[in-house]
Amino acid sequence: MRSSDYPWSMKKLLSQQPTMGRVLDLSEESYGLLMRMAPDLQILTGEYRSRLGGSMDLHLDVIEQTPYTTLVHLTYYFTHVVGDYPDPDAMLRVYHDSKQVDVVDLRQSSLPLDRWGTNPTLEQRWKINLFLSKWLRYCVEQGHSFLLNSRNLAAEFPMSQVG
Repeated sequence: MRSSDYPWSMKKLLSQQPTMGRVLDLSEESYGLLMRMAPDLQILTGEYRSRLGGSMDLHLDVIEQTPYTTLVHLTYYFTHVVGDYPDPDAMLRVYHDSKQVDVVDLRQSSLPLDRWGTNPTLEQRWKINLFLSKWLRYCVEQGHSFLLNSRNLAAEFPMSQVG
């Protein structure tokens, strides 16, 4: 499928005037998409991998859990001569109370994004959140998922704790 066949055009979306409302809408959309892939995210710990035939493995690493947020690392790993190369490579803070995702860090090679430092502009936030939303939608459409019962718990917990 050519990019012009998609119902949305990235170039058209990027040319829109960013507003804080649009950025928040994307943040909420990303939350919904992430929850479709990982509905148990609030109780997940450790590393997970979604494997699909004919597709790259998608890796989710739950870095931190607090009562209202989860910090996750989400990426694909491409094999390279010098080792595995993550791309896209996202660190995301997930706010369960407000149902939003904040991009803490995003490194990727498909969309030119200026490094934003500690205080990104509204336009930078728009581009970052737009990329994340489209990537998560692609992952959902591919069928990626991270489910609590799909992990080999016996390798992490003693057998007496596995029910």
